[in-house]
Amino acid sequence: MKLTVVGSINLDFVATAPRLPRAGETVTGATLARHPGGKGANQALAAQRLGAEVCLVGRVGRDGMAEEAMALLLAHGVDVAGVVSDPSAPTGVALIAVDPAGDNQIVVAAGANHRALPEQLTARIETPLILQLELPIETVEAAAGRGTDFVCVNLAPAAPVSDQLLRRADLLVVNETEAEFYGDLLHQGGGRVVVTLGARGAVMYQRGAEIARATPPKVKAVDATGAGDCFVGAICVALLEGMEPEAALRFACAAGAIAATRPGAQPSLPTRAEVEQILA
Repeated sequence: MKLTVVGSINLDFVATAPRLPRAGETVTGATLARHPGGKGANQALAAQRLGAEVCLVGRVGRDGMAEEAMALLLAHGVDVAGVVSDPSAPTGVALIAVDPAGDNQIVVAAGANHRALPEQLTARIETPLILQLELPIETVEAAAGRGTDFVCVNLAPAAPVSDQLLRRADLLVVNETEAEFYGDLLHQGGGRVVVTLGARGAVMYQRGAEIARATPPKVKAVDATGAGDCFVGAICVALLEGMEPEAALRFACAAGAIAATRPGAQPSLPTRAEVEQILA
């Protein structure tokens, strides 16, 4: 299976602290790690590790952080021919605070991601397509319009989008907060909608009616960063392989649960064998 992901590429700076700070508060005693991230890159690598052949389209800076941000993509064989090196903007950065329960707070400085404009896209995108909202909205909407196959849009982070994008998507994926932001607009098109519920699993809808539900296996969460992106990559792989909705949700929930048991976004992404083992 071949997939194209048009999306963000970041370097994550992750501070694991005794607890998350309140507004205006400083929390000490943290440890710092650097991991490749960005929703687009995370979803691309997740799908690749689960069995797809993935081409990533995105943008990084012409700086030292770009090499770190791309390292795992290259190591696992993601096709990065569509990634442009921008001499005038830095590689995107995410500043992430994580507590012992795996909950996090994230601030993103988009950098070169916000210079990934529609001109960077090919005239047609003929493989199944995964999109998110960490690139300029006009680029996301242009990519969806040029897609000639299955289109998944992960509406994260939540932002206003056109009705045309919502109608074009064969699959919309949101978490509970994003679902509240979009409300009934999610169900105006004919595609499927998946709402993720964290440790409570996920629900799939078609035209507003629930058609499937699944819960993840019990795990000890360490860092939820990237678990949602892992879910997106996994649900697309599962549906494109022809799994029925409930089986696809179980597969994606299991993949996301495994990702939450390990630190970092991309380093935590499971292999196909790991997902099948935990499901068994």
